[in-house]
Amino acid sequence: MQIKGSVALVTGANRGIGRAFARSLINHGAAKVYAGVRDPAGVTDADLVPLRLDVTDHEQVAAAAALADDVTIVINNAGIGGASTRLLDGSFDGARQAMDVNYFGTWAVARAFAPVLARNGGGALVNMLSLASWAGQPQFPGYAASKAAQWSLTDALRQALHAQGTLVVGVHAGFVDTDLSAWTDAAKISPATVAELTMDALAGDRFEVLADEETRRIKAALSQPVSVPSGV
Repeated sequence: MQIKGSVALVTGANRGIGRAFARSLINHGAAKVYAGVRDPAGVTDADLVPLRLDVTDHEQVAAAAALADDVTIVINNAGIGGASTRLLDGSFDGARQAMDVNYFGTWAVARAFAPVLARNGGGALVNMLSLASWAGQPQFPGYAASKAAQWSLTDALRQALHAQGTLVVGVHAGFVDTDLSAWTDAAKISPATVAELTMDALAGDRFEVLADEETRRIKAALSQPVSVPSGV
C-alpha cells in the first residue's frame, strides 16, 4: 500500500492513538488526512481536515462517506473502554456502549467506506484492536468482548474485501499511553509506536500488527490448552 500521496480518514483523530495515526500519515507523505471526530473544533492540527463523525450516528457516517469520497486509507480508531460494567454485578450500560462504538461503529464505517475504497482502487482499511481481542478481562469485560467482536469483524472484512483489492489490517496492542489507560501503572507503549508499526504494515501489505511483547505472547498462547492463572 502506497502511503505517499494517499488520502486517509482516521476516526477519533483528535487525541491519543488517533492523533498519532494522523500525524504519522502526514509524516509519511499522505496528501490529505481527514480527522473524523464528534466535534470538529477539537481538531487543532492545521494540516488535518476536520470531519464531523460520530461512528454511532448512521446519518453522520453516510454523510462522511459522501464527503470524503477520495479516501484510499480508512483507519477505524474511535473507541471507548466501557469500564463502568463490572463482571458479576451492576448495569450493562457501559458494555453496551463499548459494543456500540467499538464493534458496531467500526462495522458502520467499514460498510460505508468499502465502496469508496473500491472506486479508488482498493486501498486499505485498518482496525485498531487490542490484545484484549484474545484474552478475557475480568476487570473490563465489556471492552474485551467488544474487541473480540471487532477482531471477528476484521477477519470477515479481510475475506470480503480481498476481491476488490482492499488490504485489511488488524492492529493489536496492550496498554498504550493514552487517557484510556491512565488508571494503570502497567508498562505502556507510546501512541507513536503503534502508528509507526501500522505504517510499516501498510507499506509492506501485511495483515496484522502485534505492537508489543505482551500482545505477541498472548497471540502465541492461543494454541495452548485453556487454563487459569496460577494461584487461582
